[in-house]
Amino acid sequence: MAMSATPATTLRTPVRGPALLATRPRRVLIGADTYPPDVNGAAYFAHRLAQGLAERGNEVHVVCASDEGPGRTEHVDGVTVHRLRSAPVLVHPTMRVTVPTRLDRLIDRIAPDVVHVQAHFVVGRAAISASRRAGVPVVATNHFMPDNLFQFARVPARLRERAGALAWKDFNRVFSRADRVTTPTEIAAGLLTGKGFGPPVEPISCGIDLARFQPRAEPKAWARKAFGLPDRDTIVFVGRLDEEKRLDELIRALPHVLNGTDAQIALAGTGGQRAALARLADRIGVGDRVFFLGFVPDETLPQVYAAGDVFAMPGVAELQSIATLEAMSSGLPVVAADAMALPHLVRPGENGHLFQPGDVQELARHLGALLTSPPLRATMGAASRAIALTHDHQASLTRFERIYQEVAR
Repeated sequence: MAMSATPATTLRTPVRGPALLATRPRRVLIGADTYPPDVNGAAYFAHRLAQGLAERGNEVHVVCASDEGPGRTEHVDGVTVHRLRSAPVLVHPTMRVTVPTRLDRLIDRIAPDVVHVQAHFVVGRAAISASRRAGVPVVATNHFMPDNLFQFARVPARLRERAGALAWKDFNRVFSRADRVTTPTEIAAGLLTGKGFGPPVEPISCGIDLARFQPRAEPKAWARKAFGLPDRDTIVFVGRLDEEKRLDELIRALPHVLNGTDAQIALAGTGGQRAALARLADRIGVGDRVFFLGFVPDETLPQVYAAGDVFAMPGVAELQSIATLEAMSSGLPVVAADAMALPHLVRPGENGHLFQPGDVQELARHLGALLTSPPLRATMGAASRAIALTHDHQASLTRFERIYQEVAR
């Protein structure tokens, strides 16, 4: 049930500390530049973090952009969501950005014990600035890479190196004001250090719900039928259909895979590259073997993985890849690009294979080897599940709660 926020009329200095937390739940404000119904990994993580903290007895607030334009406050899944007035992004029809604003009144009214920002953009930097002025501890988690923004900002290839350097400089300036900084993997933490970020960065997995994403006992034909897929070997991808995912390489690999086995690709997600990918599939003669499932609700995602035999992630800008973790937890072997944090998840020869980005022939060989060997798929799928067990989201929530306690002292 939605309700309107009432502006604060007077400022006050909230009382914080262990003594107060002994008498009431911890109050956490999550600052997110993207949040559901946005469809991306950072939005899903922010939502799962908020909902998970609320389920563990914390009082949780989220401040994010309105998905409709006008601001509003609503209560969803035990979380109070403060949606700020937003405007559409001209270069991306489904994206909206918060109108720049100060968050001092909101933070004074909520009086959080800690603010946890998920980005250094409009909401994130406003939340950090207001928190510093109010003396509220700040935890910051990074999900950002410049590659994620280049296609939306239409940055020409010749300017991307310079634009990336400026983007990292801006990131360093904003996040250096936080009391604690985290990122999903050790590789991602090393990236920040390599880009000149000075403060220590702690890797904390985004985590997944191991109970929701687990191997299914029923025949794959049942799951495929639910999505209108023929009952044949299926390569699955889940995520945005955007440039940095490099799905054109996956489609270009399919004709080579078909030389050895009867296979198809199922792409779950939406994005700006869908039309181009469909044209590519038709042009190289595999249009009838590439299926676009469109947006799949979160509650239906386990069935997508159940429909697949192999999960493919050709993206080169993954700081962790929640979708890859979900596929692994569901018992699928993985073929992924040898880029960014994907080698953190995929152990070649154990739970899948890595390929050099751009090498379509190598990608096809790895996919074909798995699709033509059910015993190998079963062995590597079991190894994927075992690795995923180390990424329980409850363990991640526990670590974040400890950090909140540490910075609030």
